[in-house]
Amino acid sequence: MTVDQAAGARDTAPRSAHVPVVIVGAGPVGVTAALLLARRGVRTVVLERHHDIYPLPRAVAADDEVRRILQAAGVGDEFAAIARPARGLRLLDARHRVMAEFPRAAQGAHGFPQTSMFDQPELERLLRDALARRPECDLRTGVEVVGISVGIGVGGGVGVDGGQDGNGPVRVTFRRDGVEEHLWADAVLGCDGAGSLTRDAVGAGWQDLRFEERWTVVDVRTSAPVRCWEGVEQICDPDRPATFMRVGEDRYRWEFRLRDEPEPDHERLRELIAPWVDPSYGADLEVVRQAQYTFRARIADRWRRGRVFLLGDAAHLTPPFIGQGLGAGMRDAHNLTWKLARVLQQGADERLLETYESERKPHTRHAIRLAVTMGWAMTGGQDGAAALRRGVLGAAFRIPGLPAAAARDLSPALAAGPLVRRRALRRARWGGRGLVGGICPQPWVTADGWRVRLDELLGDSFAVLTAAPPSPSLRAVADGLGARIVPVADLGDDGRLSAWLRAGRADAVLLRPDRVVMDEVPSGAADFTDIAGWAPLLHSARKPLPAQQTTATSLLRSATR
Repeated sequence: MTVDQAAGARDTAPRSAHVPVVIVGAGPVGVTAALLLARRGVRTVVLERHHDIYPLPRAVAADDEVRRILQAAGVGDEFAAIARPARGLRLLDARHRVMAEFPRAAQGAHGFPQTSMFDQPELERLLRDALARRPECDLRTGVEVVGISVGIGVGGGVGVDGGQDGNGPVRVTFRRDGVEEHLWADAVLGCDGAGSLTRDAVGAGWQDLRFEERWTVVDVRTSAPVRCWEGVEQICDPDRPATFMRVGEDRYRWEFRLRDEPEPDHERLRELIAPWVDPSYGADLEVVRQAQYTFRARIADRWRRGRVFLLGDAAHLTPPFIGQGLGAGMRDAHNLTWKLARVLQQGADERLLETYESERKPHTRHAIRLAVTMGWAMTGGQDGAAALRRGVLGAAFRIPGLPAAAARDLSPALAAGPLVRRRALRRARWGGRGLVGGICPQPWVTADGWRVRLDELLGDSFAVLTAAPPSPSLRAVADGLGARIVPVADLGDDGRLSAWLRAGRADAVLLRPDRVVMDEVPSGAADFTDIAGWAPLLHSARKPLPAQQTTATSLLRSATR
């Protein structure tokens, strides 16, 4: 936009409001991001083109880390009421014989069942209800976002920050009832799906990770007896790969790959599900939804421009074979929101926001590749070596411990970076990479006579868990970050956190608000390994910090604006 064009737009544009954050899209990822920001006092406007939630099922599985994120968003108990724990994943051959089994525990490290099945419309409804209870959130439905302008000054002129990579206000243009309106925002979160307008605004393109298949997805309600393992079954048959799972008390989902063939009609559908349901019960089958999807593996080449960010399907598309499509988007929201709140509310260094893409992109790429590998294992091709490859796969997963290790690999530790401080000294002197980059487990603990989950005790900010008396420097770091120091010996958690620290050869850990371990005090040491590396990103320019004369506080302190 030229200066003259901007001036013309200023003369004709309606009066515009300013809000801290605009979120484009009110699906589970967008609403969860709004709730997480609200818990930190950040106001949001959520813009959604549909008037109500999409009524048909889509996502159906969540792991225990996603459930922990829902807990952080304030809807953990409500989700528990609609969720159904699942036993895990089985790989079956064409004759439905078990090739490999990936068990999932009734309670994982995050304090919830490792796999839970649910109905997405129910999840969206409880998220919307929670949003309505938050005065910081304004949901506007029936609006179409038609433009996102990055780095343009308030009032329509060219922003003083200059260029489209500036950190100036972002103008969001939308239509409601045929009338064009504007909002100015300090940040915009694009949670608007695979056809994202926000992705176009940041100038991002897709990187193709080389997986594309056409499948039909069928959701069924029936009271007929169904042969069900109470987990997810993947049929590794190159002629007819399929997925089956129980979603609810009388709800089931089948997915079948399609070749050059039409979508199956009712009679053909009865034939396809016959291994699970006796065809004589066909009349009792209610098809809730039947839709064709093209499963793709893609990741955006950039996730940010200035203060505009991509989350969820706007940033990445994954085949559904390991159930991480929704989970990846929820992890995006959990990773970004605390950082954005710290920048907007406390004046933290703008470089803190750069860690969103650098942390989430490799993690998401790993999950997509794992899903593609599972898809390869299911379909296996039709060449002469297909049977051999499936045989090798089945033998490999009979190795003791391998299925459990593969299940843990669904969400590996974050790679080293500005907020994940791993050092060569740590590996050489103490061995291994320690606990940094992983997520702290969440046992039940005792606080003031009440049994609560760990995160309820820690709150929404940083925290220090320690198995040794904290040094003056460690206390100074905690004071500078507003972090609570929690001795693990007195938590009544049956020693789980103490054992976790011992296994990681650490006397203390510093937890980020998303519960990722940012730094550690190795056993026998007194201080965190690299305060100078992360402290400059987290300093506050709006809230003066305690005046202890230590390295930690001098790095974290800056003047009040």
